[in-house]
Amino acid sequence: MVTLTSGIDPRVEGFQKNRDDMVEMVGQIDELLHEAARGGGEEAMTRLRSRGKLPIRERIAMVLDRDTPFLEISPLAAWSSHYPVGSGFVLGIGVISGVECLILGHDPSVRAGAFNPFNGKKLMRGLQIARENRLPYVQFVESAGADLRGVTGDPEEEMLKDTGHFAESGRLFYEITELSKMRIPTISVVFGSSTAGGAYQPGMSDYNIFIQNRSKVFLGGPPLVKMATGEDADDEALGGGDMHARISGLADYLAEDEEEGIRMCRDVIAHLNWRKLGPGPSLPADAPVHDPEELLGMVSRDLRSPLDIREVIARVVDGSRFEEFKPLYGPTLVTGWASIHGYPIGIVGNNGALFSESAEKAAQFIQLCNQVDVPILFLQNITGYIVGTDFEQGGITKNGSKMINAVSNSTVPHITVIVGASYGAGNYGMSGRAYNTRFTFLWPTAKIAVMGPKQMAGVMSIVQRAAAERRGQEWDEEADRKRAEGVEYWMERRSLGLYASSRVSDDGIIDPRDTRTAIGLALSACHNNDVKGAAGYGVWRM
Repeated sequence: MVTLTSGIDPRVEGFQKNRDDMVEMVGQIDELLHEAARGGGEEAMTRLRSRGKLPIRERIAMVLDRDTPFLEISPLAAWSSHYPVGSGFVLGIGVISGVECLILGHDPSVRAGAFNPFNGKKLMRGLQIARENRLPYVQFVESAGADLRGVTGDPEEEMLKDTGHFAESGRLFYEITELSKMRIPTISVVFGSSTAGGAYQPGMSDYNIFIQNRSKVFLGGPPLVKMATGEDADDEALGGGDMHARISGLADYLAEDEEEGIRMCRDVIAHLNWRKLGPGPSLPADAPVHDPEELLGMVSRDLRSPLDIREVIARVVDGSRFEEFKPLYGPTLVTGWASIHGYPIGIVGNNGALFSESAEKAAQFIQLCNQVDVPILFLQNITGYIVGTDFEQGGITKNGSKMINAVSNSTVPHITVIVGASYGAGNYGMSGRAYNTRFTFLWPTAKIAVMGPKQMAGVMSIVQRAAAERRGQEWDEEADRKRAEGVEYWMERRSLGLYASSRVSDDGIIDPRDTRTAIGLALSACHNNDVKGAAGYGVWRM
C-alpha cells in the first residue's frame, strides 16, 4: 500500500485558528465529562460513601483488568435537560478477566439509580451493542425502579416518556432474556435496593451476585406491600440477599461486601470459556506516520471550508498506508483499503457532496468489502447528494439509491465517525445511525440535520411565500425575516453534535486525537461476532 503524503502546514494561520477552536470545544466536552463523573454531586457522593458504598465508576474500575481501556458509550446523555449529565447510568465496553464485556452501571447517587427517559434509551443501546457484537452483558444494579418525578414542562421530554420510556423499560426484560437465548451470558451484581423494574434485571440474568445486608430485590418494597396487602414486611425477609441466596434461589452467589462481589463477577467471567468468532488483527499495527495531534486543526467551525478527508485517514490508519480504490472516478468520495490496530478495514470518506459517479463508486466498493468480509469505516463530512435539474436528469436519485441500497444490505460491521457536516440523505448514504451502524462517534465540530440551518430557513420562507401568493395575501417581509432568524437559531442549536449526543443518537463525542483508539476498540468489539459479508443485495435500478 502507498503511504499517504500530507499537504497540511500546521504553521499557517487557518490551521492555527481551527486548532484553537477545536481545543476550546474539546475543553468544553471535557468539562461536561467531569460533570457526568460527579454523578449526583458532592453531597450525594459523600452520603454514598458514608454508607460504605463505592461510586459506580469505582465499581467499574475495580472489575476491569488492570491497565485496560474503558470505551464509554453516550457519556453526555441528558445534557441540557432536567436530569444530570450522564443520565444516572454508566455504559461502556471494558475487559474483565480477559473478556470484552458490555457493562451497564446504575449510579445510586443520581435519584437512587432510577430509570428515566434518557438512561432508558442508553440502556437499550447497550443491549443492542451486546447483541450485535456478541458481548457478555454485565449489570451493576442498584435501582429504585422508574423515576416518578412529575411533569417537567419540557415537551420533548414528555414525548420521550410517552412514546419510549415505559416501552423501553419493559422491553429490557425481553432483551436480557434474548441475549441468554443467543448464548450471550448475562451477569448481574446487585449492590443495593432493586425495586420493580430493577428487580427484573437480576430476575432475567444467567448469573446473580448479591451482597450480604446490602442487596434488596423485590417487585414491591415494604411501603407498596403495606398499601397492597396490609402486611408489615421486613425488607430483609422480603427481599434481602441472604433470603434470596438461601430461600428463593434468586441469588447464585452471596458476597460479604462490594469488593468480594466484584471479585466474584471476575470469577464468573473467567469460567465462561469465551472465544471470539471473528478473526483477530492480521496486519502490522504500527502508528500513523503523520502526527494525530494535527487532527485538531483539520476542521473549521465554518463547515463550508473544504477538508481533504485523506488528511484524516493519514493520521488514523496503520502506518498511514492507504490503497485508494477508483481515485480518478467520482472524486468527491474517497474509497480504499487500510488497517487500524491490525484489523483490515475499508474506508469511505467524503471529499464533498455526493454526485452520481461517487454514489456508484461507493455502491461498488461496499459490495467488494462484503465479498472479502472486511468492516467499513465511514468518515462523514457531507452536505448531502447534489441537487439540480442537470443532476436529476443525470440520475442522482437513481444512483444515490444504489448507494443507500448497498449500505442497507451490507452485513459487515460499519463504524461511522462524523467529523463535520452530516446533512440530509447524505447521513443515510454514509451509514448514519439508522442503518444498523455498529458504532457512531462524533467530533466536537459535528452537525447533524435534515439540511443546513440557513437552507432550512430559506426553504420554509420560499414555501410560505408561495402559499401566501396562492391565497392572494400580502407578504410581510419583516415578519418573514424574524421567522427565518428564529428557524435558523433553533435549527443551528438542534443540529449541534452535542445536542444529538445528549439524546443518545450516537455513541459519544470524542477528541479527534482519540479517533484511532476509539475505532480500534470498536473493531475489537465487533470481532467478538462473525464478520460476514452479505450473500446478496436488493434490486436496484441500472
